[in-house]
Amino acid sequence: MEKQKVTVVKVGGAVVENDLSLNQLISNFSRIGGRKVLVHGGGRRATSIAKQLGIESKMVNGRRITDEAMLNVVTMVYGGLVNKNIVARLQANGVDALGLTGADINVILSHKRPVKDVDYGFVGDVERTDGDKLRFFIDNGITPVMAPLTHDGKGSILNTNADTIACETAKALAKYYDVTLIFCFEKKGVLSNPDDDNSVIPIITRQDFSRLVADGTVNGGMLPKLENAFDALNAGVGKVNITLATAIDGQHGTLIVESENR
Repeated sequence: MEKQKVTVVKVGGAVVENDLSLNQLISNFSRIGGRKVLVHGGGRRATSIAKQLGIESKMVNGRRITDEAMLNVVTMVYGGLVNKNIVARLQANGVDALGLTGADINVILSHKRPVKDVDYGFVGDVERTDGDKLRFFIDNGITPVMAPLTHDGKGSILNTNADTIACETAKALAKYYDVTLIFCFEKKGVLSNPDDDNSVIPIITRQDFSRLVADGTVNGGMLPKLENAFDALNAGVGKVNITLATAIDGQHGTLIVESENR
């Protein structure tokens, strides 16, 4: 029997923290047909609130150090302020939404990241995502809105990368649905020339990826994003789309597939 389609959209903090771009995103997301899930970030808002509270934000290689004080901030901001603002706006656009952290219904279990060169504090690496529990909501017409927070099963919330949440959620749902994973950000897609915003590569297969890495076209922050994309495909996700936040209709940006005939 053919699987029903589910679209998982991951949107970064730069979009959700700007009223104009957030409203546009909510409108576009609401028009996506069928069942769907929204995963959001919120790092810039967390940094702003922390500053107001006199708490210093510490970053290493673009990743947030989450000590106890910062954990309180990200829990409030991601799980409360940002998440519920998105849920309310989705309701206003006719989408029956439910905000979740990984701790809710034990949907995403993580462990605290081991200390190696850097102690990231209360940061989680995902162990398990319960696609069956998410399926209960999705099959009943409810759209999960996932905050970038998980838990360790021992009573602690853990700050967890939103791209990882989206990837792991898509992989867990692929057992039950035909899943498309969309990463939307500030560029139109994967670019062949970083100085030309219109040089979007329309399709990247696994073979293309190896070539683009070897010749240096894909590097920096795009490298782990594409590695996550192929990890998702390997776990059964049908396709991955990397696109502009205002173009999440599946017709724009870069489509990541195992091979051209997918």
